[in-house]
Formats: sequence, structure tokens, C-alpha cells
Amino acid sequence: MANDITFSITTTRFDENYAPSDTSRITTNFANLARGANRRQNLRNALAMIDQRFNDLAHEDNPNGDRYSLELEIVSVALQFADDSEDREFPVLEVLDVQIVDRWTGERHLGIIGNNFSSYLRDYDFSVLLPAVNEGATGLIVPDDFGDLHGKLFQRFLDSPAYQERFRAAPVICISVSTTKTYRRTDIQHPVLGVEYSQDAFSLTDEYFAKMGLQVRYFMPLGSAAPLAFYFRGDLVSDYSDLQLAGTISTMETFQKIYRPEIYNANSAAGRVYRPTLDHHDYSRTPIAYDRVERSQLAITQGKYAEEHFVKPHKHALEQWVALSPAPVS
Repeated sequence: MANDITFSITTTRFDENYAPSDTSRITTNFANLARGANRRQNLRNALAMIDQRFNDLAHEDNPNGDRYSLELEIVSVALQFADDSEDREFPVLEVLDVQIVDRWTGERHLGIIGNNFSSYLRDYDFSVLLPAVNEGATGLIVPDDFGDLHGKLFQRFLDSPAYQERFRAAPVICISVSTTKTYRRTDIQHPVLGVEYSQDAFSLTDEYFAKMGLQVRYFMPLGSAAPLAFYFRGDLVSDYSDLQLAGTISTMETFQKIYRPEIYNANSAAGRVYRPTLDHHDYSRTPIAYDRVERSQLAITQGKYAEEHFVKPHKHALEQWVALSPAPVS
């Protein structure tokens, strides 16, 4: 069964002219910005914020703060089944890949793939399956196999010829810290990642990403308002250059300032003990339009799409595949 699943990759330039394709998840941060009357200005502002933050982080030998610019590409991944069913191909995930351009030398540097990770199957797990399991429950119920399929498909993709032939390093997925956990500052510091935070217990998202074979560390870069969660294979500090890490931070911190300004555009930075909350009122809004309520509603719609076109049509085959697949390896 495992050999009956293959992956394919298509790419799209993410710039001010970007328009989402028919198969893009419309709740994806970059797709959400590219909608409505202000779409081009939204995209232009977001890209300018990313470049400004990158030059702020990559300040060495960069006196005017304009040496670098980032070029972003959307990587769309589709899964194909070997059968002839109507739903034999499904859009599994999308991420952003980063290229770093040195305006002084003309040199181009590889960034890190994994930015703005999104997945239809993740929408299904969190917005359809989990609410159904917990209907009428007094406390959160998480099935033992929650995230197993998603995690094994993700690892299968990383080990596939489609990924290995195109990308040199494993992805890093950078997202917001959990609003259900408390984070404590440690004495560990990195020149780009900043100060490291720790927490006493993993969140449900941390556990979900662990099934994808990813470890997690939490860092608050210099000049940031809150720590970010970094999910990775291998060694986050040793496997990537400072420029590469700066590319991920500047990209994802920008989107978090737009999507979660209460946390990442707060007017005061996280202290030694930090509990993120969306009820915080002392923050600044960006000039970029983003409909967070609509995004949550659309996650349910997209989760149901995954259920109808992926989970149900291939239920038996996917169950066999999960049973035969090895456990996640981080």
C-alpha cells in the first residue's frame, strides 16, 4: 500500500501579484491576504514588513538596513493514489519557501522551507474530527490515534523523491505559541533566534507535530514581543545558518503580527514568565486587512472537504497504509 502513494510539487511566486489557485486552502495566511479590494496593498505591505524585519535581524555589515530582500515561493504538494478513483489526487499541504537576495553582491542564499505550513487534513483533524469526538464531553477528549495519518503522510513526503530531489534540508515550521500554556525564559540565547523559553507540558499542537517527526523549541528574537514555536527535524541551531533562521523569523513573525497582533504586535514584550492571550488589549494593529473570524469558519468547510474527498473515499486504503507505516522518527 505504501508504494501506491506518490507526491508531486508545484510552485507559485508569492508577490504583490499573487492570486490563490483553486486548490489553495483559503484559510492559509498568504491566501487570505490576497483577497478583497485591498489585496495588492495587503501583499505589498506584508512583503515590505518581511524585508524590513529581515534586515533588522541581519544587521551585520548592513548599515542602512536595506542590504537584503526575500523572495517567497508557495510550494503546493499533491498526493496521488495509484487507483482510478474520482478522488485519486488530493492537495495535501502548502508551505512557503524562502530565497534570500543580497542586493550588494547579487548573491542568492537558500532559506528554509516550511513557512506558513497549512494542510487540509489538519483542518479535518482539528475542525471536524476533534469537535465530533468531544460533542457533549465535559473535558477535552483526544483519541490515541489523533494525528497519526497526518504525521505519517508528512514524513512520507519528506522522505519522497519529490522532496529529496528539490530541497537540501528538512523544513522548519514556525507558528504561534499556545494560548493554553505558560512559558518561562531560560538563560539560553542565540544571536538570531534570541532568548529561549521553556514550558512544563506540551500543547495539543506540540503533540500533533511530534507525530510528524518534529521536535519543538521556543525562542523570542531580539525586538520581538513574544516567543515563537519552532518545529524541526535534527538540530535547529546547527543545521541552519543565521541568515536562514532570520528568513524564517522575519516571514513568520510578520504573519503573526497580522494574524495575532494581541500577542506578536503587543506594545510590551513577554516577561520572564509569559502566558499568551488573545484577550490582551495593549497592542497595535497592522495596516493589513485580515478576517480572523472568517478564517476559523472556513477551516471547518475545508475540513469537511478533506473528509469528503480524501478521508472517506480512501478510508480502507489509508487505514492499511497507517498500520504498515513506521512510527515517527524525529
